[in-house]
Formats: sequence, structure tokens, C-alpha cells
Amino acid sequence: MSPSAATATASPVLSAIRTHTRSENPSSFLALNSGNSVFTTPGADGVAVYRRTGRHLVQFGGPFVAPETYDLLLDGLVDHAEEEQLQLVAVQLQRSDAERYAAHGFTVNQIGASWAVHLPDFALRGTRFMQLRNKISRAFRNGLQVTEVAAEDWQDGIAEIDNAWLGSKGDHARQLEFLVGQIGGPAQEHRRLFVGTIDGAPVGYISYSPVYGARAGWMHDLSRRIPGGSPGLMEAINSTAIEVFRSEGVEWLHFGFTPFTGLGQEYELPGYSPSFQWLMHFLWAEGAAIYPAQTQLAYKEKWAPDVLLPEYVAFRGPASLASFAHIFRACNAF
Repeated sequence: MSPSAATATASPVLSAIRTHTRSENPSSFLALNSGNSVFTTPGADGVAVYRRTGRHLVQFGGPFVAPETYDLLLDGLVDHAEEEQLQLVAVQLQRSDAERYAAHGFTVNQIGASWAVHLPDFALRGTRFMQLRNKISRAFRNGLQVTEVAAEDWQDGIAEIDNAWLGSKGDHARQLEFLVGQIGGPAQEHRRLFVGTIDGAPVGYISYSPVYGARAGWMHDLSRRIPGGSPGLMEAINSTAIEVFRSEGVEWLHFGFTPFTGLGQEYELPGYSPSFQWLMHFLWAEGAAIYPAQTQLAYKEKWAPDVLLPEYVAFRGPASLASFAHIFRACNAF
């Protein structure tokens, strides 16, 4: 019986990420995004999730699989890519995945990091949060109201925010996919959505997706706002969600993956590519046109995250600019 590849459906993928997710992987729920494909192989209890772009197979997050069959699934995926004459590249690997991929002959480099706040220890007190408190207070003084809502009841309001946000990005801007969350689809019932309104008009939202494993909680995922509105809108929405989560006993709020951030020599594995490492540092410093990493990190650092989790990219063979570009292509960046 040969390996199979099919359109991802919520049931088997959700079961796999709940059961086998890497304990430090906060982004595993993105595996359920519409448009993903799933790979399985006989004898391996789990799945690998990917998108195909041109002659590349871009895998997300490492195999979500029982530890004893990890190598079986990874080897099956490698064989599948070779049979299809596709170049395999994997992104958003966690450290444990990165080590396994390196052992399988991949070239593995750090590509960025994700961040998390331990909610039982979190409070917006003290001078370090003074500026953040002021922005949140200003948003509420300007009439902001924040409510947790059902996405299906707010389709028009979400579309209004999305269209205004995307329109502010220029004529060629696209909605990103794959490595960012979505609203809607078969997995929506598992997400949570907080919407901000002023005088009844929608002005911003944040979608949170579940995180499983040792640092279980929620991930601050897809977020949008009306351009030019009151300062502090997103901070006020997030602070409201934090208070709800804390009242429910949630342990962790994750802020997800940001490429080119949190880079450190201590995170690299033996056999990494020095030239690709240089590129990541260059894109951190000069790559705002490709991705606004510094702006994204500045928002996350406002919340004084407790944990930095390095994330990795793995190339089947030498590090490749073409394969790196196909990650962005899989994200609909161009």
C-alpha cells in the first residue's frame, strides 16, 4: 500500500495535532487551514501537512505523529517528494523536529522565533507597562467596546475590516495564507474571536487558535484593524481577551511565529548554512518590504513574553533561495 496525499480535513489532522503535537509548537492548529494537503503512510500514526507550489513541496510544522513512527512518516514524505520530482522544504519546525531533520540529512537553519506569555504571572502593573496601559485606556476612552463573538454572526463586519486593512497595504497586497490563521472553514468552531467596535461599527478583531501540549492555551493569531483609527485598538482587544483567558484558568498566551526574529548563534544546529544565516540577519535588518518583522516583534515585546521558542527551516539538500522563495509563494505572498 503506497503513501497517500489528499486534501486536509479537520478530523484526522485535528486528532493528530491534539495527540502528537510537539509540546513547544504553538502553531500546530494552522495545519487545519483550508487549502492544506495531508500526507499519511501505512504504519505511521499521524500526518504531515503541506502545500505544493510549482515543483516544490512546502511542509508545515514537522510530522504530527507518534514518536515511534516519526522516522517512518518523514522517510515516506521524502520518498513521496522524490517520486513526484518535487523539492522538499519544511518550515516552522520546532527544535526537536529540527534535530530529527538534521539527522535525516536536511540542511537546517533557524528562520525566526515564536513567543509566549505565562498568564498566571501576568499583570499590566508597573512602569514597564505604563505606555501599554495608556494606549489601552485611550482606546476605551475613544468609545471602544470589545466582545467575544461567533464568527458566523460577524461575516460582514470582518469583511469590512479586512477590505479596509488590505486596501491600506497598496494595490498589490494579498491576504496571506498557510503560516497565518484564517476565519471560517471546518475548524472555525475551535477558534475564538474578539471584535472591537466604536459606536457599533467594527474597527478591529483578533482571532485566537487553540494550543495543545505542555504549554497549552491560546495563540494570538489573525488580527486586523481599520487603518487610521484610535491608537491602542489591538492592545485593548488583546488585553480584554487576556482577562477572559485568565478568568478561565488558561496558562499560556502564545504570540506565534515571526520570521527573522530571535536569531541567535546558540540556536543553530551543526551543519547549518552560514550564508542562509546571514540572509536571515539581513532580512531582520533590511527586509521590511518582504515582511515587517521588526514591527511584529515590537508588538509582541509590549507584553513582556516569558518564553522565546526558536523555529527552523529544513532544506532537502543545500539551503536554497528558490526553496525559501517558495515558502512565501505557499503563503500567497506573491
